[in-house]
Amino acid sequence: MTRRLLWLRGWLVAWLAALGPWRLAFAGLTALLLSWAGPQLAAIRHPRLDERLLDGVHRLIPEPLGNLLLRVYQMSGVHLTAVLVLAVLIFLSLKRLWPELVCLMVGTGGILVIVDRWLKPLFDRRRPSGRLLDDISGRSFPSGHAAGSVVFYFLTCCLLSAHYPRLRRPLFVFSSCWVALVWLSTLYCRAHWLSDIAAGAAVGYVWLSFCLAGFTVWEQRCRPSLPPSPHG
Repeated sequence: MTRRLLWLRGWLVAWLAALGPWRLAFAGLTALLLSWAGPQLAAIRHPRLDERLLDGVHRLIPEPLGNLLLRVYQMSGVHLTAVLVLAVLIFLSLKRLWPELVCLMVGTGGILVIVDRWLKPLFDRRRPSGRLLDDISGRSFPSGHAAGSVVFYFLTCCLLSAHYPRLRRPLFVFSSCWVALVWLSTLYCRAHWLSDIAAGAAVGYVWLSFCLAGFTVWEQRCRPSLPPSPHG
């Protein structure tokens, strides 16, 4: 038992070192803000600032771009994202990148549980009124679109770019642009308040950092001969 505890302690210390003080501090700050702001936002039926921001988005975005954003929101839903995740997992398995495959599974599956199973039922915030699509339902805070897009796209970028360095820049540029479109589409469709998206992005970044730190520790302890982790 003592040997097992020492082993777990060693992994924890290494994981905290890989995470770094700034990411650890950001994770703590995110937890504090969620615990403080979540119940207050859920209690406000008509948040004035959020409503003004949503109205401003609709006034500024022309109809052709709005139609595109409706398509983006529909494409970024659970079904297409599941297909993309499966495609990347198949690619990783064909390349026999088993640790990367496990990391992506933990990352994408974990953020789904954290947001949809834990945080949304905990805060139980209503979505904005006047939603543009009929299939938008469920709780609002934090945004699963924001959190999931951060984790899946940027975790995929980090894992693939470590093996294909030439793809690093195009992968990150494409992912950044697509994630920004997804966030904007949720506002335009009135699927989420801006505060939902900010909270979801923060939660997604924290979980992304946790996953990459764990992957870094695995590489250092179990695969020392390979190139440095994408987290570095």
